[in-house]
Amino acid sequence: MANELDEKTGPVDEAGRDINVIAKQIPVKVGVGSLVFEVLLWVLGIIPGLIFLFMKINAKKYLNQLQQKVQHNASQIDNYLEQRVQILQNVVGIVEKSIDLDKDVMKTVAAFRGGVNPNEGNRNEVSDKLDSAMRGINVAFEAYPDLKAQRTIADAMQQNSYLQREITAAREVYNDTVLKWNQDVFAWPTKMIVAAKAGYSTRIPFASSKQVKEQARAKFF
Repeated sequence: MANELDEKTGPVDEAGRDINVIAKQIPVKVGVGSLVFEVLLWVLGIIPGLIFLFMKINAKKYLNQLQQKVQHNASQIDNYLEQRVQILQNVVGIVEKSIDLDKDVMKTVAAFRGGVNPNEGNRNEVSDKLDSAMRGINVAFEAYPDLKAQRTIADAMQQNSYLQREITAAREVYNDTVLKWNQDVFAWPTKMIVAAKAGYSTRIPFASSKQVKEQARAKFF
């Protein structure tokens, strides 16, 4: 018997295929069958009904705790982003009198000087602007090698690299928690019934912007 998915004789997508995150929240809904299931438990006796009632109470508590964990993980990303904003401002404050920075870099810094509050709506945008600004600073450094030797700037750039790694790790943790949430709200019967009655929906995991994807496909060497 031939393999259903045969990479030799089956259709092959030679052009490749890009992967995108679907930015859609799916509401949790249950049908009549779930209602019949609950009624049937009470019909069978008060003990089965009470047992399932306590299971739903525990499921509600669990989902509430998981929801708080999602928020906590998101907050960790925001904290790292705010630290990167501070580093960017410090670096630019040191070098702007010594070298000519790109205008876009200065515009980004000027926008951040009014304060930044990363949240679910602008988290990716803030991150992309920080990445772009830091790349601009790195390009400027290449033209001024003596500037990189300054201890203060070297320390700041090292902190930036560290925070970039921490943000990547925090995003992994956030996406893992979101995956757990998306799976659990559809775990029938207990969690799914509770989630449907509470009006819960799936959550959208972190995804790279179109600009970042294009840059990742660019030639680096």
